[in-house]
Amino acid sequence: MGSSRPQRADARTNRERILNVAEEVFGRGGQSASTEEVARLANVGIATVFRHFPTKAALLEAVLVQRFDRLRAQAEALFHATDPGTAFFDFFSHLVADAAGKIAIGEALLEAGGDDPGDAAQASDGLRRAVGTLLQHAQRVGAVRDDVELPEVYALLVATSRASAHAHLKEEVRDRMLAIVFDGLAPLRNSRPQLKI
Repeated sequence: MGSSRPQRADARTNRERILNVAEEVFGRGGQSASTEEVARLANVGIATVFRHFPTKAALLEAVLVQRFDRLRAQAEALFHATDPGTAFFDFFSHLVADAAGKIAIGEALLEAGGDDPGDAAQASDGLRRAVGTLLQHAQRVGAVRDDVELPEVYALLVATSRASAHAHLKEEVRDRMLAIVFDGLAPLRNSRPQLKI
């Protein structure tokens, strides 16, 4: 009876190690990566991987949930930043730089048959809400124009993330692209024509 507690701790440690290795393996290799490679690099048997995650899709969904939750926590840590504008733009840049791995994992999940992400979709929504809060804080201090809302800002975030990941942009090109986007999000100046919708 006393031995069950260490086993649970070992199981928890194995699960965390499998998730961390899987995030790296699938983030780098996407659809071509395998659960066998995850097991090998996590130093566990393939049966241990499948005991925690019955399918490749279940493993990939758990990896995405972990990734979204970590990014959401990073965003929430910036809610009380002394400079909300810098916090918003820096986090936007961080998400774009981080996107290639997330996209690779998401595409691997679709390939593995995980077309109804469930928990991953909820975790993604949590990240989206956190970005919305950073946006509101940046707007409140005048760092971001007040006539934009989260849907269009998030569309820009997704578009720049996908462009950066799929076009394999060099860092300096990505930075110039973000500078243009950020200039568009800056408060309107009298000389800039307003968009008519």
